[in-house]
Amino acid sequence: MKHLYDGLLEILDRHGRAALALVIATEGSAPQVPGAAAVFTAAGLEAGTVGGGLLEATIQALALRALDDRLCRLVRVALDAEEAEADGAICGGSVTVLIDPLADEERPVVERAVAARRSRRPGALLTTLQPLQDDLVSVAKDWLPREKFRELALPGRGDAVRGELERAWALAEPRLVELKGDRLFIEPVLPSPRLVIAGAGHVGKAVAHLGNLLDFEVTVIDDRAEFANRANVPDAAHVVVEDIAAAVGAIPEDPDNYFVLVTRGHRHDAEALRACIKSRAAYIGMIGSRHKVGLLKEEFLGKGWAAAEEWARVHTPIGLPIHSRTVAEIAVSIAAELVKVRAERQGGAKT
Repeated sequence: MKHLYDGLLEILDRHGRAALALVIATEGSAPQVPGAAAVFTAAGLEAGTVGGGLLEATIQALALRALDDRLCRLVRVALDAEEAEADGAICGGSVTVLIDPLADEERPVVERAVAARRSRRPGALLTTLQPLQDDLVSVAKDWLPREKFRELALPGRGDAVRGELERAWALAEPRLVELKGDRLFIEPVLPSPRLVIAGAGHVGKAVAHLGNLLDFEVTVIDDRAEFANRANVPDAAHVVVEDIAAAVGAIPEDPDNYFVLVTRGHRHDAEALRACIKSRAAYIGMIGSRHKVGLLKEEFLGKGWAAAEEWARVHTPIGLPIHSRTVAEIAVSIAAELVKVRAERQGGAKT
């Protein structure tokens, strides 16, 4: 969720009112998945997407209408293959979208969710839908911290909902639950993976930019204030000017940490690697030639700084092998490897 809900709050600050269009279910081939969302104001689309093309045009028209009458709608849009083909996008499935123009009234709930995510306290956004007439629905939103899942009290259906909450959590995917006439849409809200970049030079700056675009929470560390500053790395959520190894070692232990070591030299890379190689991090990558990597491996194993299996976890030379040469290409190769590892970890969690 870096998410769209962060952006929603910023849009409300600028415009006062906004409509959230949220995909809650799909059938067959569809351009988006449950949880995809877009924010509309009177000026049109502000952020996100529910699929683009004819679908998004339809949803935008309904969102603008909802902003006028302040009524929530639940609409099912059939993605007719023949019509879609004329617009260059054959789908043939259907998408069910909640159009909620009451984002300003629901803001306190969204603020709690965003604040919790930013402080790395996971939970779930719950949207309860009650049918009214035609496609109109009433909407109630709530934020439920992860530690409160088992305390959820719903008369006659608490056990069922708690089970669905746990399933949504285990899969890290939004989930629609039918509740005797009502519907409950569960959106797990997890902290963004923490990307720690040791080195604020050209490569570190480029990786920070891509990491932010890819929904990592980016921390950049360097011992040079002329590099480690917000003017140089504007995409970092946190900028640390400190001894590199000490700062890397001070990062809270978390299996969702991703370390990218791209400092200005062999010694700093080695010190940063020593600070994190024994951690439970999802990813540790270090830049360097094969010759440099070979020398460091010999040193780490020979001096007992790492066991063979710990060294084997280090991605070095860093990045996917795409024959990168320029700073931008190197950053792309690193970012692609980060995405690959993240996707493999998420896929593993679903099995």
